[in-house]
Amino acid sequence: MQGLEITVLLGLAMLVGTVLAPRLRVATPLVLLVIGLALGFIPELRRIELPPETVLLLFLPVLLFREAWTTSLRSVRRSLRYIIPMSTLLVVASAFAVAGVATWMGVPWEAALVLGAAVAPPDATAVAALGRLLPAKTFMKLKAESLTNDGTALVLYAIAVALLLGDQITPLQITGMVLLSYLGGAAAGIAVAAAAFFALRRMQSTLTINLTLALVPFVSFLIAELIDASGVLAVVFAGLIMAWVSPRITTAMSRRAADATWPFGVYLLNGALFVLIGLEVQLVLHEISGSEIGILLLVTVAAWIALFVVRYLFQWLFSPFSRPPAGSSRSLRHRSRVVSTVAGFRGAVSLAIALSVPVTTAAGEPVAGRDAIVFVTAGVIVLTLLVQGPLLPAVIRWAKLPGDDAAVDEYQLAERAISGAALAALDDLAVEHGISDRVRDRARREGYERLELANARAVARQRAIEERDLAELDASFDDASSTGPVPPDGPDGEQRTGDRAAAETDQDAAFTGPLQMIAVSDDIDVTQRSPLLRHKEAQRLRLAILDRKREVLLRLRREGTIDDLVARRILADLDVEEIRTRGIEKAGE
Repeated sequence: MQGLEITVLLGLAMLVGTVLAPRLRVATPLVLLVIGLALGFIPELRRIELPPETVLLLFLPVLLFREAWTTSLRSVRRSLRYIIPMSTLLVVASAFAVAGVATWMGVPWEAALVLGAAVAPPDATAVAALGRLLPAKTFMKLKAESLTNDGTALVLYAIAVALLLGDQITPLQITGMVLLSYLGGAAAGIAVAAAAFFALRRMQSTLTINLTLALVPFVSFLIAELIDASGVLAVVFAGLIMAWVSPRITTAMSRRAADATWPFGVYLLNGALFVLIGLEVQLVLHEISGSEIGILLLVTVAAWIALFVVRYLFQWLFSPFSRPPAGSSRSLRHRSRVVSTVAGFRGAVSLAIALSVPVTTAAGEPVAGRDAIVFVTAGVIVLTLLVQGPLLPAVIRWAKLPGDDAAVDEYQLAERAISGAALAALDDLAVEHGISDRVRDRARREGYERLELANARAVARQRAIEERDLAELDASFDDASSTGPVPPDGPDGEQRTGDRAAAETDQDAAFTGPLQMIAVSDDIDVTQRSPLLRHKEAQRLRLAILDRKREVLLRLRREGTIDDLVARRILADLDVEEIRTRGIEKAGE
């Protein structure tokens, strides 16, 4: 098929999946995967192949950069006890467990080890797409694990492929490959992020800022691959660093533009990837002889079960070395392990690793077991997405994990803190920027109103929590439910509606009268400069207040008082306010 036809087909498939998913109450990636599987029954469409370099060089850098950008660096630091063993030791254990099962079922050992390396790491994009129902802390830990475990899997893959092709690997070479993968990938990501930092500090144009940010993941991946390091880790390091420093080196307009365009672009790539995975499964299925399909299906199911069991057992065995949450019971920790096990989805990285296996050896002979590797890997991906995906919501409901309201508390704390800091600095800001007393006092009134609103929201939320707890306590003693008050109908309701309309009409007239008077009065000089001067003063003061709020907000983030994602939410509100104050034309300059 031609490129344009493929593009239109993918677009239509994503449109259908996006429309159907909410109606079927199923995650969109699952619907897109099923659509891809269905399209694969059409012979013409099975000719669409998914080259591994397309996944590695086009899809992964963008998807991983966005996931790293939206990952909490504070959560990563606090969860290192969980992330490090899960992204290294668990990947190795999973790979060898799958390799052992596959070898026992007749797959050659070298090919089985490549298969284990391919299916061992959970995929960050799949976790992000299907794990949104998880509590915030659990979701962030899984996401961080999925972002960092690919480096281990790619090292295992390189070792396994070398053995598959008949090469000899020494322990010293393995150590060098591990160090180069991790340290080289980290160094490449840090170097590119540093270069982007110094470049962005000199940019003001929204277009150039966002073009520079769009290049960061691709340049990071390319440099890491050139030195045989982990491109995945390079993109993750660059994404985490750029997310941390971007509020200080980008403009409000560029951040708003990026937040509007990146999610849509990532959604398109992610959706196309799930459709293409479905097509790839059908392609592999039709290329394997019928006599081999039966045993490979059994290997697929056995490998999937092995991954499931190893992930749970590893968490259980490693639990004595981890730091359990305060007040957590043994039952709660067991349920958390079950949820984490079910949420271990496989996706694009696994398929890219499997497709990257060479077709022939250096002598020109076919690589033994390549078809089995690709088939089983694709099958494991489908099982994790189509079985674990729909199962996860039910498991989360069964687990009854405690709610995580920390983000809401931190958001309200930060709102009050930055508003109070801005009010405290108001007099100094007014003197610094030459603001009149009239404009300063008006800004102070508005600031106090905003602070009172933030305090009222916090009190209202606390009362709502208390009322909810009381209602749950009452429900435990009495299952009877009561209906709320019903709004009155009939003539009284109609009378109130009429009264409201009349009041609105009177209010409009009250505003219209003075406006008409100003327009026709001869006593008012509409050319006087004082309103314009006051407007410019108010604008300067509002911008200074916003700068002060950002400074306090970033200090709270730096000190760990609030999470990165909470700071980003408030920063987005401040950016919108700045754009409104400056005007969209000046903000975009």
